[in-house]
Amino acid sequence: MEHEGLKIDDAVAILQRTPASLRALLEGLPEIWERATEGDGTWTPYDVIGHLIHGERTDWIPRALHIMAGETRAFETFDRTAQLTSSQGASMSELLATFADLRRTNVAILLGLNLTDNDLARRGLHPELGNVTLRELLATWVVHDLDHIAQVVRTMAKVYANTTGPWSAYLSILRDRQR
Repeated sequence: MEHEGLKIDDAVAILQRTPASLRALLEGLPEIWERATEGDGTWTPYDVIGHLIHGERTDWIPRALHIMAGETRAFETFDRTAQLTSSQGASMSELLATFADLRRTNVAILLGLNLTDNDLARRGLHPELGNVTLRELLATWVVHDLDHIAQVVRTMAKVYANTTGPWSAYLSILRDRQR
């Protein structure tokens, strides 16, 4: 399927909905759902929300501003597991509220940049991937959200993986990302 590429309004439509989507999935659930995993070394939904918070603070908008400022040095390295310590002790409700607040602020900053096609073509230096464009960074932000929503749902489904009996043959979500 061919698409025209990143359009800010289309990206924002997803970015704005992610906090509410995750809140609808996770708010007020018993701990079995928020602490579910896909096995050793995998993240719980609780961990995912912490990871998204860390990204809001240190990744997407800071890197976009870095590119817009014309910085030539590499982005700061992103700690993909910072949430395993930084989020501990907060309730799921607190994490969801923090994520929603940070995302609201970051979307406002993004919209306030009034980005043009020329801006989206600007380049930054990723510490592992090399040269990347602002367009690629913003598209990745959207897909990153969708990836983690899928991860949360997949992890939750696996709570009942051994309980679905013969129907498990029809439930591909139970086979996705098996370890």
